Amino acid sequence: MTAPVLEAGFDATIAPWIVALPLASAVVLLLFGRRVGRAAGIVASAAVGLAFLLGVLLFVRLVAAGHDAHETVRMFEWIVAGDFDVGADLLVDRLSMVMVLVVTGVGALIHVYSIGYMHGDERYARYFAYLNLFVAAMLVLVLADNLVLLYVGWEGVGLCSYLLIGFWFERPAAAHAAKKAFVVNRIGDFSFLLGILLLSVTVGSLAIGSVNEAAGAMSSGIATIAALLLFGGATGKSAQIPLYVWLPDAMEGPTPVSALIHAATMVTAGVYMVVRLSPVFEASGDALTVVAWIGAATALWAALMAAAEYDIKRVLAYSTISQLGYMFLAAGVGAYSIAIFHLVTHAFFKALMFLGAGAVMHALDGATDMRAMGGLRKAMPVVGWTFATGWLAISGIVPFAGFFSKDAILAAAWEEGDYALYAVGLATALITAFYMSRLFFRVFEGRLRAPEGAHPHDAPPTMAIALVVLAGLSVVGGVINLPGVLTLEHFLEPVVGAGHEPEAAVAFALGALATVVAVVGIAAARWLYTTDAGRARRDRLTTGFAGPVGAVRRKFYVDELYTRALVRPGKAFAAFCTDVVDRRVIDGVVNGTAGLVAGLSEGVRRIQTGYVRNYAVTFLLGVVVVLSILVLRVGAS
Repeated sequence: MTAPVLEAGFDATIAPWIVALPLASAVVLLLFGRRVGRAAGIVASAAVGLAFLLGVLLFVRLVAAGHDAHETVRMFEWIVAGDFDVGADLLVDRLSMVMVLVVTGVGALIHVYSIGYMHGDERYARYFAYLNLFVAAMLVLVLADNLVLLYVGWEGVGLCSYLLIGFWFERPAAAHAAKKAFVVNRIGDFSFLLGILLLSVTVGSLAIGSVNEAAGAMSSGIATIAALLLFGGATGKSAQIPLYVWLPDAMEGPTPVSALIHAATMVTAGVYMVVRLSPVFEASGDALTVVAWIGAATALWAALMAAAEYDIKRVLAYSTISQLGYMFLAAGVGAYSIAIFHLVTHAFFKALMFLGAGAVMHALDGATDMRAMGGLRKAMPVVGWTFATGWLAISGIVPFAGFFSKDAILAAAWEEGDYALYAVGLATALITAFYMSRLFFRVFEGRLRAPEGAHPHDAPPTMAIALVVLAGLSVVGGVINLPGVLTLEHFLEPVVGAGHEPEAAVAFALGALATVVAVVGIAAARWLYTTDAGRARRDRLTTGFAGPVGAVRRKFYVDELYTRALVRPGKAFAAFCTDVVDRRVIDGVVNGTAGLVAGLSEGVRRIQTGYVRNYAVTFLLGVVVVLSILVLRVGAS
């Protein structure tokens, strides 16, 4: 390992260990998991926890080193061919360190929670090995100093999502969901790879710093193509229109996996990538508009589907898609630090709610239909009250974390003069408050109801610890961007630039309006789901708007559209290739050639009889033929 050149006393040599700890733990558990046994959860959690502590230490060193401090650490030489030199280099700067703390901090809590949740699973050690590998791949992605290493992490999280979504592969639904996630992400990843190749040819370097520095000199056409290709990859990883369809089905994996995917790893990769390569998007201009509108449309689209969903985990899945849309909206209007701010707060309350949903499923023998639940806060007070903090945070209620980050996104859109985007974001905030309140009221309020045979009980200690810590972060997480010593928005300025904030009076008015909208959404859900007359009201609304309600409950028929337009033709083409191209053409040529050779061999074999008389006759016939030819030639001359 080559030691970096130090700047202002900044020592970043411990950065590789942040990746190495979870990676080494994954390797150990994969090779020796049976011997480690039930200690696998402790080993895996300790590895990620220690990586988090190293991240905190590195963060402190980074802050102490000064405003512009950053460091590149080369772990080893990787690809060297002539002038082409790509090393396994880690970039330690303010953006990457924020992501490291989110990935390892939230990841460690999910690991601890998993100790109790996965207790008794026959593949316990393998589960934690995959979980550690997932964290390591995400750390490679966020710390990568060049696009090749970033792509390795990008594909690594895709592989781990496939392994973990299909962890219970004996269930057909889980196996199908894993394949769906893998195939859909391959589409986005191909777009992302093309973008990387275009940047490499245009800039002549794959180093992220070199690409960003050269972005300003690119033509707008090249920058637009490159940015849109990169964003195509982001729509796959971060589940945006049109490649969002894999994420709701990904709920077939263990619930802690869902929490890790949605809060700290895979789906945040697209947002991070857009922010990291923001100069490329800015060089285009038009690409940022696409990012903003795709984000806004996805936020609204997914929120509508969440409002009609009954599966508790799928509601949270659509919620994640919607919240990621908010992050892309922020990035699209140039508020990159706000996008990261919402990424951080979202990691807190979304991990909390997924783990809370997992605790509910754990207590109700795997049930997920909220129509069979009710009043669980009475039987599960820790789960109920902690889930309530996540509900209020995502709804945007003061002083919970989600209020500050979501309000900042809406304020950024208003400040940039994108009033249409602001309106879409505000409408989405109303629907978000409604559907999350609907979930909370149906599951945790009212009279106690549970599926037959289930015995609701509170979360065991390992699960409860993670819930309580995440609940605390969901309450106070917004303070990281309040004016003070270490405001996140100003902290990220050296990497993403300064944002534009509205004036105090405008900011206050926008915040007040956002709060009113959230309260209206909560009140509407309460009116429909907590009163005796609520069912009758819902029935009247469902009858009066049967068409739109039916479309929303069928997910706007997108899956059916993809099935008819892509899946069935794809299967038909694959069947054609199998039956016609492979069996008849390829196998026909190969088998025909083999048959021809065999036939010729059989004919020639008959000449080799072993009898001297046969050979003598053949020799005599040959002599007669040769003499006849000679006689004919002489006669002709």
